[in-house]
Amino acid sequence: MAPVDDAPSVPAAGLPDAERLDAEARRLRAARRHDLGRPAVTEHEIGSRRYLVAEVKPLDVDGVRTMQVGTALWALAFVALLPFSDQLRETGRGWWLTTCLIGTALGLLGWEYCRRRRKALLADPRRRRTDSSELGPLG
Repeated sequence: MAPVDDAPSVPAAGLPDAERLDAEARRLRAARRHDLGRPAVTEHEIGSRRYLVAEVKPLDVDGVRTMQVGTALWALAFVALLPFSDQLRETGRGWWLTTCLIGTALGLLGWEYCRRRRKALLADPRRRRTDSSELGPLG
């Protein structure tokens, strides 16, 4: 198996000070390389299976962008189906247009709700939930 770092395997005592420090720095960087930006991992055994679960913080999502995208997709579906409205009605699928309109309307309501919720959370940070589930990473 090859050494982890790119430094040659030379005893540190035989190197000048600058080269020894450089070799030591490369060795430490190579040892840390694996751990950079990775969360701690917990191992759980349930029955005969073993699960590795990363300890990550929940995303801080307020839902505004999700509602925007969903509403836009419903509106786009309505506009895309509009030229075919006569054919849809003839084949008994006129409810597709109604579904798109209702999806757009509900999306606008949800968008406003999420926007107001985000505004309230920004106004009073104590209302924001920062803890994760009581079950930890499994919940």
